[in-house]
Amino acid sequence: MTRVVPGIRLRITTQLKDLIELYRHRARSDTDAQAGTTMKSVSFDATEAICGAIFICLGIFFAWQSYDLELGTAFRMGPGYFPLVLSLILVLLGGVILLRAGKIAGEPMGSIAWRGIFFILPAPIFFGFTVRGLGFVPALFLSALIASFASHKMKPMMAVLLSAAITVFSVLVFNYGLGLPFQRFGPWLNF
Repeated sequence: MTRVVPGIRLRITTQLKDLIELYRHRARSDTDAQAGTTMKSVSFDATEAICGAIFICLGIFFAWQSYDLELGTAFRMGPGYFPLVLSLILVLLGGVILLRAGKIAGEPMGSIAWRGIFFILPAPIFFGFTVRGLGFVPALFLSALIASFASHKMKPMMAVLLSAAITVFSVLVFNYGLGLPFQRFGPWLNF
């Protein structure tokens, strides 16, 4: 003998209706997705395509120019070997960028990071203009200090410590490790 309690039966019926409605909603969503209405659209990014094409053209141009120099072999590299390898890497990178130009549309890009542009761009330019006059150590320290302020999270003391660490590491590697002859301090400083 089965005993039916009206409150429980009503609750089970309501839950069944909810499950059926959920199933129907999912079935509609799946059909819409298969029809392409809710799928992400595939778009063509012209900026990336142009960038990839420029990389490929520059790589081909410099590879062609490197053939005027002696290539040598992998064990005895000539003056044209390294530019040729870099040119081929540039062509490969351009091809990857060009392939990524046709991509699935994602989230839109955020605003331009003006702070990063303002601090990162002048740092190597400053280094290039001051390395002969100031010398390697001060030019690198100041360039790293300028670039470190591109981040909102960088505190002044941390920026100084980071710049000092980069400078010490670079002097150890390039001057002592590799034995590259360069002036640590230039003629603008009377040391």
